[in-house]
Amino acid sequence: QVQLVESGGGLVQAGGSLRLSCAASGRTFSAYNMAWFRQAPGKEREFVAGRRYSDGYTYYSGSVKGRFTISRDNAKNTLYLQMNSLKSDDTAVYYCNAGGAGSSPGSYWGQGTQVTVSS
Repeated sequence: QVQLVESGGGLVQAGGSLRLSCAASGRTFSAYNMAWFRQAPGKEREFVAGRRYSDGYTYYSGSVKGRFTISRDNAKNTLYLQMNSLKSDDTAVYYCNAGGAGSSPGSYWGQGTQVTVSS
């Protein structure tokens, strides 16, 4: 069993930056493919960024590529999402996910953290 807890969300102005954290407990998270998803009010949850366990390959949705960076610290069992050049369209609840493949989520979700970008 894996538990995920996100933090680091908040209110930022367009063009600003935030770093989200996802702290994992239970099974060592380095053994899982990890990803970030987000969901804006009234919209479907969508894939944002992923990190493949097998080789550390990272991949991003087209809307965030070049602005966001997914990384992890195995010693701290923590996944990060560095978000730069934030836009109003980035406003959403961001969720950490473990155990997925590609842009398809696994069964483990965090509770989410709100990111609001003002313009």
